[in-house]
Amino acid sequence: MGKKVPGVRRPRFVEGVSRRSGPKNVTDGMSRGPADAPSLARGSILVISAPSGAGKSTLVRRLVASLPDLAFSVSYTTRPRREGEKEGRDYFFVTRRRFESMMAADEFIEWAEVFGHLYGTSKAQLERTLAEGRDVLLDIDVQGHQQVKKRLPDALSVFILPPSFQELKRRLADRHSDSPQVIERRLAAARQEISHWSEYDYLVVNDRLSRATQALRAIVQAGRLRRQNQAERAQEICRTFGG
Repeated sequence: MGKKVPGVRRPRFVEGVSRRSGPKNVTDGMSRGPADAPSLARGSILVISAPSGAGKSTLVRRLVASLPDLAFSVSYTTRPRREGEKEGRDYFFVTRRRFESMMAADEFIEWAEVFGHLYGTSKAQLERTLAEGRDVLLDIDVQGHQQVKKRLPDALSVFILPPSFQELKRRLADRHSDSPQVIERRLAAARQEISHWSEYDYLVVNDRLSRATQALRAIVQAGRLRRQNQAERAQEICRTFGG
């Protein structure tokens, strides 16, 4: 289960990515053996995390726009809807009572509480997207990544780093959306989150937007070529050799 995260706004969820493998069920949390060879008809999971202000949201939008097979998974949240946000596109907005009942029923693959609001990823929604043969991109924080990795160890993960602490501070200030006190909370949380960089499969430094976007594209495309994601195709080719 998740815990409170001190001081960083949790990244939003988006819906689906398209790779060709993944656990037979998102609820089983176990790697499959030879008898459960990955199918090219199922999608798999990519997790992206970053401290607030690292530019992750912009990178994710650019990545999805550049890869038609990449889709988002929309998260549930108890925080109030902001101007311009739409139900089912940005979040599924629910009451705290509803969210807690979903938690009690073990309906989330991961969840966390940030700044007094709950956020979580629905198992059922994730399974539906995977069953459609689409990859699922989870835009979640460090806590969420830790929970997903425990349940779904084959999920790929990427941590986005800012070039430096000073650059992160400048970016947060340039947004003109937070008070100095809130910025300090975000920076304090960033120090804690960045300490978990070694838990991720890939690291991308967002010093130039175009270069960081290209790096993320390369990770997604390489992930689709992992052995377990290509096993069925390889077996079909081997059969043509009479083996």
